[in-house]
Amino acid sequence: MPQPSFPTLARLADDLEAGRTTSRALVEECLARIEDPAGEGGRTFISVDREGALAAAEAMDALRRAGAPPSRYAGIPVAIKDLFDIAGQVSRGGSKALDDAPPAERDAVSVARLRRAGLVAIGRTNMTEFAYSGLGLNPHYGTPASPWRRDEQRIPGGSSSGSAVAVSDGMAYGGLGSDTGGSCRIPAAFTGTVGLKPTARRVPLDGALPLSSSLDSIGPIARSVACCAALDAILSDGPEPAAPLASVAGLRFAVPTTLALDDLDATVAEAFDLALSRLSEAGARIERIPVPEFAEIAPMNAKGGFTAAESFAWHRKLLAERRDLYDPRVSFRIARGESISAADYIDILEARRSLIARAAERLSAFDAVLMPTVPVVPPRISDFDGDEKAYSRINLLVLRNPTFINMIDGCALSLPLPAAEEAPVGLMVAAPGGEDRRLLAVAGAIEALFGGGRA
Repeated sequence: MPQPSFPTLARLADDLEAGRTTSRALVEECLARIEDPAGEGGRTFISVDREGALAAAEAMDALRRAGAPPSRYAGIPVAIKDLFDIAGQVSRGGSKALDDAPPAERDAVSVARLRRAGLVAIGRTNMTEFAYSGLGLNPHYGTPASPWRRDEQRIPGGSSSGSAVAVSDGMAYGGLGSDTGGSCRIPAAFTGTVGLKPTARRVPLDGALPLSSSLDSIGPIARSVACCAALDAILSDGPEPAAPLASVAGLRFAVPTTLALDDLDATVAEAFDLALSRLSEAGARIERIPVPEFAEIAPMNAKGGFTAAESFAWHRKLLAERRDLYDPRVSFRIARGESISAADYIDILEARRSLIARAAERLSAFDAVLMPTVPVVPPRISDFDGDEKAYSRINLLVLRNPTFINMIDGCALSLPLPAAEEAPVGLMVAAPGGEDRRLLAVAGAIEALFGGGRA
């Protein structure tokens, strides 16, 4: 089923500046969609700050009337993943185990930067509990469905499930997410939106509940590459984003043949092959290359890797006291970290350092790396009912390609591709760490070639 057409951040900024709309009107429209009993708002948001959002909107409208908006995007409503501190609110991480935690005393750095630019935090979005899965299922607050074949209740992808569905359904115009192994890119791929995983060091982690301090990164989900670039500039406190390249002609793209193209379902394979053909016809050079570093990642993570070790360090006291309040599929994975020794952990650190250096050298000659974001279209939520084997198998499959980029300390985004039956298929465009601005400029040219995909 085709998605409604919602405006980009640039269009909204133009409308606000020209007086064609107001921040209050935008917030009220988003609140109406959230509160629509026929929609996904009740499963997409864990809490909605109606009064706070309306008050912030009134303040931004007043500043705009006075000619002093804090940024071009002031007054636009955005959704905040339940992972991030917002002053005066409890950060639960999509769990019940932190229900009685004290409210945050201050905003997370990423939230503070969004609010400093005048963006309006409309509510806290649902997520996989403590961000520990790529599927987006949450037994505590329900699971919002992907917009594709919604009557069949397809998974939204995770862990930033609510932020992606909020954007796809017009309940917010941008979403703040985190990405440890694909948590911005997977839900973007499954909802027909754009999700950015920046180089990890680009945005401070302060005020975000950790999953893996070695791999966590903070990025946006939005309707276009340009939207993500604008939000990334705010989150990274950096310069204005570079303009998209005028064309893909002459660009050199690597397509990894090591693991990244394995087990693709027919719809994803067809959409990806068509994308490569169109890029080639437009003058891009496509080179299929082995990336043996990718084959080293699963053995490095065999015992749970950084995620299990570092999450267990944070959760061990809470697990001892409240394990019965966790999703068992999450607590089981966190508890694996207890068996990882200090020597094991040091081995992983050393192996990753070598991995990052070798992968960066191998990929440095290319403008970007291209692969399917995930190998499958969204399965049904009911496919996982009581089936731990299916959960584990599909979770590892959807995390596989995105995790390659986290492990090599790279940057990447997922943008939607046209596909059969309007199925959501994501194209991942990636690069070594630190190449974020160039990556966004390249991805903007790819997006233009495809006419914005499904968005």
